[in-house]
Amino acid sequence: MSDQPTRPASDEAGPAGAAPAGTHRVRVLVYAAAPTGEPDAVAAAYHRISRDLAGTPGLLRNELLRAADDDRAFVVMSEWASLEAFRAWEAGAAHRDTTAPLRDYQRVPAPRPFGVYQVTATY
Repeated sequence: MSDQPTRPASDEAGPAGAAPAGTHRVRVLVYAAAPTGEPDAVAAAYHRISRDLAGTPGLLRNELLRAADDDRAFVVMSEWASLEAFRAWEAGAAHRDTTAPLRDYQRVPAPRPFGVYQVTATY
């Protein structure tokens, strides 16, 4: 497997191995855990939030990922057109209310160097 990037992370390609010119996309990871006895709680919160975020400027997509080795552990990955787009949304008035359904399930990731997650849903 090559260490060279196969596709630029922005609209403009740079030399292989170099950071591309232009605005870089950003991926934000939020770690969550379903409470015991409520296996669908994180997924339900994710779907509600995702419906509310439809059409948000700069939000390209998001995914709900479930840990391959722990049915209660999740990651919500959102991809943004730029760091500026993410920060503008995060600073906006609607941010906290929109993301509130997931807040009670947020957790610190497990203390290991990596995780393997399966895609559960995509918006």
